[in-house]
Amino acid sequence: MQIVIPLFDSFAPLDAVGPYQVLVHLPGAAITFAAQRPGGVSDASGSFTLQAQASFADVPHPDVIVVPGGSGEADQLRPGALHDWLLEADKTSTWTSSVCTGSLILARAGLLAGREATTNWQALEELERLGVKALRERYVFDGKYVTAAGVSAGIDMALALAARIAGDDVAMAIQLGIEYDPRPPFNAGSPATAPAQIVAAQRSASRFAGAKAAN
Repeated sequence: MQIVIPLFDSFAPLDAVGPYQVLVHLPGAAITFAAQRPGGVSDASGSFTLQAQASFADVPHPDVIVVPGGSGEADQLRPGALHDWLLEADKTSTWTSSVCTGSLILARAGLLAGREATTNWQALEELERLGVKALRERYVFDGKYVTAAGVSAGIDMALALAARIAGDDVAMAIQLGIEYDPRPPFNAGSPATAPAQIVAAQRSASRFAGAKAAN
């Protein structure tokens, strides 16, 4: 089972590494980080780099696709190498998934038109504008398309996907193995529970500033 995580400049590290840490434990799974060209791909800070072992052309028919988000998603507004690869790879994939604003990349490629999906809470309205039924959920399944909300939600999505692929027992064993038992020190992980001033500050700092959150 070939799983490909495509990388682009200024991707969000946990969007890629979170699902990787889950899916790499699936029986028979082989995960490849791919990019337009093999080599190092860095996040927005430039201090975190993942090595793409393959080019997009090297992995034309993956079984599972996991598209991360990140600030570099804004550079994927127009057709290009990633867009073209997704259109072809999706034709034969068993599962096509995304984390955070990775769903905007899928939507701009036309893969989520009319479907239910989710993304980072700050980008839900943008997802709606792209012809998607945006849901404020931790993760959403619609056919073979699986989308996760912001960043850390990629771990939840990957566990749910692992259960679909290999069964609940395998997914639970993976969860136990990575000791995924989150107990955050604050109840501020959602705009519904975070203090209003924190939500306002986060929204104003976002590149989606001014957009109203969709329900």
